[in-house]
Amino acid sequence: MSIYEAIAEMRRLSKLGRSFSFSFYSFSISRGQTTGIVEVHNARLRKRGREDDNQYAELQEEYINLDNLEPRRFWHCCLASFNGQSLTFTTAENEQ
Repeated sequence: MSIYEAIAEMRRLSKLGRSFSFSFYSFSISRGQTTGIVEVHNARLRKRGREDDNQYAELQEEYINLDNLEPRRFWHCCLASFNGQSLTFTTAENEQ
């Protein structure tokens, strides 16, 4: 499954009010560093941020961790797994 297929499924499940698990590689662009892999066991996507508020909104997904109710976000390209399944990064060019 590609990261884009996983994100589409995350959006679908979130619209249905269902939760899912996923993991991603953390990355802070302002600090230019990572703290490793983040595992989220119970989450739903939130409404996507606006570019007025976050210049990277199109490259990130916002979610809420349902275990602690923390609102967070992750970079699309850093998504590693969805519901226990490892993901691949593909572009439209690679899929042709």
